[in-house]
Amino acid sequence: MMLSLVAVAALVRADRAGLAQSVDKADEPVSGLINPQAVVFSPIAAKAYTVDTGAGEVVIANDATNSTSRVKVGAGPVSIAVDTGNGRAYVANAGDGTVSVIDGKTDAVLATLPVGAHPYSIASDSTAGKIYVSRTYSDQLMIIDAETNSVTGIKAGSPDLLAVNPRTHTVYLLGYEGGDLRVLNETSHELTNHSAGMHAWGIAVNPDTGIVYVARPGNAEVAVFYPGSDTARLIAAGQIPCALAVNPRTDTIFVVNYGSNFVTAIDGVKGHAIGQIPTGHRPEAIAVDAEHNLVYVANTKGNSVTVIDGSTYKVLATLKAGQAPYALAINPIAGKLHVANLDQTAYTTIDVSGHPIQ
Repeated sequence: MMLSLVAVAALVRADRAGLAQSVDKADEPVSGLINPQAVVFSPIAAKAYTVDTGAGEVVIANDATNSTSRVKVGAGPVSIAVDTGNGRAYVANAGDGTVSVIDGKTDAVLATLPVGAHPYSIASDSTAGKIYVSRTYSDQLMIIDAETNSVTGIKAGSPDLLAVNPRTHTVYLLGYEGGDLRVLNETSHELTNHSAGMHAWGIAVNPDTGIVYVARPGNAEVAVFYPGSDTARLIAAGQIPCALAVNPRTDTIFVVNYGSNFVTAIDGVKGHAIGQIPTGHRPEAIAVDAEHNLVYVANTKGNSVTVIDGSTYKVLATLKAGQAPYALAINPIAGKLHVANLDQTAYTTIDVSGHPIQ
């Protein structure tokens, strides 16, 4: 039995539990505070950063040395972004309303910045030197200057998820309950609204085309926003689409369908679905290796990761992950997949170099 939209909305707003909830009586809900930005890979530091929300720590995996370390941050860290200009990682701490700034070389916390209560989503425009932080239950979008660590805020409705197009210096703000996709011009701070429909969850941007893709879980579809158009094009997906990723090299969009246990592939040029790929049980997160045209899907209830060939849409492998994997980041050079889990270790690193396209 599928959860009602009201139930999903209450879960998202109450504890930010995402879409990892039961959709039939056989499933037990996944508990814990989860965020699609819980793990990030820094190409500058060649390190992956994963939140350990319960411990108030960040796990730092050094792919060059195959070693890990932990650093204490604020209370309840939930999401991380990396500035490729200065190599630093920025950690949103939901428990104490701060952002921790981690040095990419020394792994030390350089600063703890107050941003206001309940920070949730965080995104970086490295070319502009700006980090953006949403705050649940607030109409404020917080902006951190990467050079000075100064924090300012602007009224931006009530955004949940954030996405940035660094080529156009545009920030996209998605509110789950508000029904709007808000578009922020970073220079002028001008905001424009586009109707995304109620209960939208999951956003991805193709930086090359400027097209924005938004998952609508309750409608089993993806809303596509083209530059210069106020009306979204709707593309059918599977049951409870909840996460998206774009391969800009092939202009292919991959949509995770939590309720249907498959991924929908969308042709970005033609604007329609071109394939369905089976996954494990209750997929919830996705990462694309554009270099090798590989797609990785975290199966939250299956404790596994599905590896998909981005050209043929065939499953290459199913890899064991930790308990309830819910966020992914890929190091394409080292062939390492970093997974955020809801177990005691909070992370898993998987060597995927042995799973090339065949």
